[in-house]
Order: sequence, then C-alpha cells, then structure tokens
Amino acid sequence: MKLVFAGTPEVAVPALDALLASGRHEVAAVVTRPDAPAGRGRRLVASPVAQRAEEAGIEVLKPARPRDEEFLARLREIAPDCCPVVAYGALLPKVALDIPARGWVNLHFSLLPAWRGAAPVQHSLMAGDQVTGASTFLIEEGLDSGPVYGVVTEDIRPTDTSGDLLTRLAFAGAGLLAATMDGIEDGTLQAVPQPVEGVTLAPKIQVEDARVDFAAPALRVDRVVRGCTPAPGAWTVFRGERLKLIQVTPLPDRTDLAPGELAVGKNNVYAGTGSYAVELLWVQPQGKKPMKAADWARGVRIAPGERLGA
Repeated sequence: MKLVFAGTPEVAVPALDALLASGRHEVAAVVTRPDAPAGRGRRLVASPVAQRAEEAGIEVLKPARPRDEEFLARLREIAPDCCPVVAYGALLPKVALDIPARGWVNLHFSLLPAWRGAAPVQHSLMAGDQVTGASTFLIEEGLDSGPVYGVVTEDIRPTDTSGDLLTRLAFAGAGLLAATMDGIEDGTLQAVPQPVEGVTLAPKIQVEDARVDFAAPALRVDRVVRGCTPAPGAWTVFRGERLKLIQVTPLPDRTDLAPGELAVGKNNVYAGTGSYAVELLWVQPQGKKPMKAADWARGVRIAPGERLGA
C-alpha cells in the first residue's frame, strides 16, 4: 500500500522505522506537528518524526491544523491507501479521515477500550495495572473508539516508570502496526468493534495531578511517582519550594513515621505515608539537577519532625 505516516514525538519513530524497513509498503510522506521552540534559546526544532523522515528522504507535511486546505489538497494528490498514526498530537477532521481509501489506523498504547485518551501509559501505572499493551484501531470521530485490528500485551514490572514502559511499548507496537498494515493490504485482518464495557479514560496528566499526597498509602505514592516519571514529574513541597520525586521504594517494615514525616539515616532518607514508609532514592530540588536523596538531605540538614507536602 501507499502510506502517509502521521506522528510527532520520539515514541513514534520506531513505528516509522518498522514501516520503512518492511519493504512491502511505500511511505510516501509523513505528517507531523509544526516545528516547536526547544532548549534555552527557544529555537524552533523539527519533531523527532520529521527529523527521521528527512534523513530517509521522505516528504514532510507540517500543517498548523489538519483541516488546512493546502494540507488536504496535498494529501489528495498523494492519494494514500492508508494512513498509520502514532502520537500525532492533533484531532483529525472527517474531511481528512475520508481521504485514504482504507482510513487512518492508530497505534494506541493501551488494551482498548481501557485508557482511551492522551496519557494511557501514565494512567495504567498510576492505577496499579499489572498488564497493559498496545492496540491498532481504525480512527473514527470519537475518542479512541474505533474498531480494533490487533493487540499486543506487555507485563508491567514493579519498578517501571512511564518512560520505561512507553519505550517497550513503542517497539512492540511498531511490529504490531507493520503487521496490521500487512493484514489490511492482504485482507486477512478485519477490525472488530470495541466492547461497550470496560471503557476507562486517560486524559493528559496535569501538573497538579502529579502532586504526591503523603496521606495516601505507600503503594499509591510509588505509583504516582513512577507514572509521572519522566513527565510531567511527580512533586511535593519542602520548606515552601517544589521538590521533584524521581524514584522511591516502599518499605512495608517501617511504620513509625507520620504522613510526610522525614527521617534520615547514614545513607538513606525515609518519608511516612498513610500506610508504611517509602525510601526516597532520587530527587530534584527546585532549580537544580537530579541528585541522590541522601546527598540532598545532607545539604538541607533536615530537622527532626520536618515533613514533605506541608
């Protein structure tokens, strides 16, 4: 098939690579978000998908909005059979959805109908799921509600962050998307409607959602930290300033600390929760680089009874 691939961030690059390497389909063009400011100088930088497409000599389309007539006209000229999508980052209007003969097929990082929305991996971790995966489905006008072509599953490991899990899903999902294109082309795959039961939503994680509540149980604290790492970053407050929490580990045997209360050992820092304590392993004070929690504690000289989150 002739394909136009739509995607923007680094997590979409493995899928583009898989389609380029398949040898079975032609990636005629790539659609991605416009260049965005990045770095200290706020210089405009092309998306990771745009950079990879340019390396491969593929035409790159960067519409400000996917309903822009110039973009739609070019898409009609290319006349793709199908448009595979991975984390493109903009809603596709019906006028665009109708152009490819076999539609737009999205790779979504959950087992649909669970976790429809922008942040499925973060929500899956924060909810304590033990298994997740990726799904390919035909895009409709609803939110991630179209019929499903295929799935792959992935176990969630006890120390996984959303970054760890998303990296594994990006590569597993790349193979799934390539296989889905093959199955659509040769007629061996039929999209199956999603069940009406089991729908959960995964909206974008806001900064306030990533604030750690130390009155919650230790497992919840751990899940929020892992689910919000690397972005947007779990955080709390210490002495009136924000402290990012990068890695913690629950300690079921330590129950002597009140929620948020800190205790410092020779090379360890502990914080109480609503159940048992967690050990702080890596933190990032406001305006500074990530550091071991023990180094941070030595620098701030924590007094007895001081708490996080106050």
